[in-house]
Amino acid sequence: MQVSEIQLKAIMGVNAKYIPRFLPFINQYASYGRVTTVDRMAAFLGQILHESACLMYTTELASGKAYEGRKDLGNIHPGDGEKYKGRGIIQITGRVNYELLAQEWNMPVLVDEPELLAEPELAVKSAYWFWDKHKLNELADGRNFATITRRVNGGTNGAASRKAFYDKALTVLHAA
Repeated sequence: MQVSEIQLKAIMGVNAKYIPRFLPFINQYASYGRVTTVDRMAAFLGQILHESACLMYTTELASGKAYEGRKDLGNIHPGDGEKYKGRGIIQITGRVNYELLAQEWNMPVLVDEPELLAEPELAVKSAYWFWDKHKLNELADGRNFATITRRVNGGTNGAASRKAFYDKALTVLHAA
């Protein structure tokens, strides 16, 4: 599934200046995440456009202190909360997720240099990794967007924004 610059601009509406940095990787890694249909891409874009503020941020704005000591995220060492705060266009969070990525990609440097996930290519590739790992394609196929939001966010934070991007993406991508 490929997305054109015109389509992505139409979905985003504003802040289109970041598209050239990310669109090549969105298209390049879509098959890596098995995002191969309009429904899957629309759901993916609905989530990542909200999480990244239309591709503007690849590092969580908060300090990460709220994640300190969160064993469910694997943050077992002092400083892990801040070190492994959300990064990438889907905001990969927690030591355990960085370690899983490092292992799967055979890239151990991610554990020592987690800020690498903020770079455009890895920011996108990690989002597709998360998407596939959490079996979000199956939910996208059934248009179960609310459940996708809970799996990505852990709740319903930004649900209206996510849904608006999703609905717009469905319209734009189905019109192609």
